[in-house]
Amino acid sequence: MTAAHSMSKLAAILLAAMVLVAPSTAQAQVPEPLPVTNRWAIDFKPGPLRLVSLPVDGDARLFLYFTYEARNFDSTELRLVPSLTLMNDQGQLQTSGQGVPAPVVRTILERLGDPLLFDQISVIGPIKRGEEHARRGLAIWPVIDADPNELRIFAAGFSGESESLTLTDPRTGEESELVFRKTRQLRYLVPGELRADSYGDRPLTLLDARWIMR
Repeated sequence: MTAAHSMSKLAAILLAAMVLVAPSTAQAQVPEPLPVTNRWAIDFKPGPLRLVSLPVDGDARLFLYFTYEARNFDSTELRLVPSLTLMNDQGQLQTSGQGVPAPVVRTILERLGDPLLFDQISVIGPIKRGEEHARRGLAIWPVIDADPNELRIFAAGFSGESESLTLTDPRTGEESELVFRKTRQLRYLVPGELRADSYGDRPLTLLDARWIMR
């Protein structure tokens, strides 16, 4: 588990505990994104989320893959460092690329046939201002739960907006600071089991997309 995952999980636990057992902080709320941001921002355009079956060490393995486009309309050059996390309805978190063999990445890139599409490492770097300098990225996750009802993607690294929340442990009096960052949440419906013969190249249904602080 990465530090970012640990912090997100800790945030959820502490916020729940805050409401239940910490009167001194019960009025604190999870922050919401500003109606009009005052920080740098990279335009994030999501593509489809699809399922694919590929051989790994002689066995067929299922992977979910997602494409997106990033564009800089800010006044200056920015640095693109995206973080794409997948979560199932059991709360299991996966960072894109973890547990994905290099041949799987190459195969999906070849199948998509887009010479300007980058994997999760190669897409990192400066992004110049203007639509003509847009960068397209690919995120891949191994399927660890073949029968979820819902999946969510959290796309971070596209905004400099953040907010801190200080919580007090009611038992020790110690304070801890949680930092929430503006993140795009994409929620997908999964009707039935994730199987290659059922989905083929058909994308999963996007239920909604919104900005949250996470």
